[in-house]
Amino acid sequence: MTTLSWIRGVNGTLGRLAPEHIAGRMRRAFMTPRNLPPRQWELPLLATAERITLRFGLSALRWGQGPTVLMMHGWEGRPTQFAALIEALVAAGHTVVSLEGPAHGRSPGRQAHVALFARALLEAAAELPPLRAVIGHSMGGASVLLALQWGLRTEAAVSIAAPAQLLGVLRGFAQRLGMPARARAAFIRQVEQDVGLQVARLDVNGYQLELPGLIAHASDDPLVAASEAQLIHKAWFDSRLLMLEDGGHQRVLADPLLVEGVLELLARAATPARQSA
Repeated sequence: MTTLSWIRGVNGTLGRLAPEHIAGRMRRAFMTPRNLPPRQWELPLLATAERITLRFGLSALRWGQGPTVLMMHGWEGRPTQFAALIEALVAAGHTVVSLEGPAHGRSPGRQAHVALFARALLEAAAELPPLRAVIGHSMGGASVLLALQWGLRTEAAVSIAAPAQLLGVLRGFAQRLGMPARARAAFIRQVEQDVGLQVARLDVNGYQLELPGLIAHASDDPLVAASEAQLIHKAWFDSRLLMLEDGGHQRVLADPLLVEGVLELLARAATPARQSA
């Protein structure tokens, strides 16, 4: 029996007898990330980074000089997962600040969720020069879109392999772990209490996205369905949808077409500033 099968079996049985208890255990698991070490290919970029500490102890890595691009990784991710993008942006004359999200890396906290990531983006932006762009991957991408609703100011934004709504993510997690109906409902209720928002509100269909953007997604992403990118694109008028044939959930970050698309977006965002100068 696999570990997942065992968890599903326990959740299926106890979830009917004690739904709130099982929901609480699964909520803690859902919000408690592992700190995973960098891969070998990330180490050269990590060695060249300047580590900075922002307000409330938020940790970040910085490279380059020029207009600032702010980045947010995904769940259990790291700043250096953006290595290909960071190297291209620095070569193009940008400063890149890549955050370690709450409860990740050296940033404080024990738990994380999309709203905490969004607040971290806002806190970082308050200390940094005006942002040329904000880029997020997976949950980081969802947090970028949420932070924009909360007042994050930037000339452009990029969402990579991000979900369009949190409710679908929660339902998928609960079903994958075998929680019966009452435990699933309690799980979503408890997540809402922790996040401080109704999860139905964390949906791009209700967002105002009024800046140039790029939405990138791999068709073979096994974690976040490619259809989520279509939903984000539909809700985001001034956006370009870049669907890649392959790249999964992580390898997409190094795709040359993604790098090219980001550089094109930043060049377009910089044009009005040059014209008004």
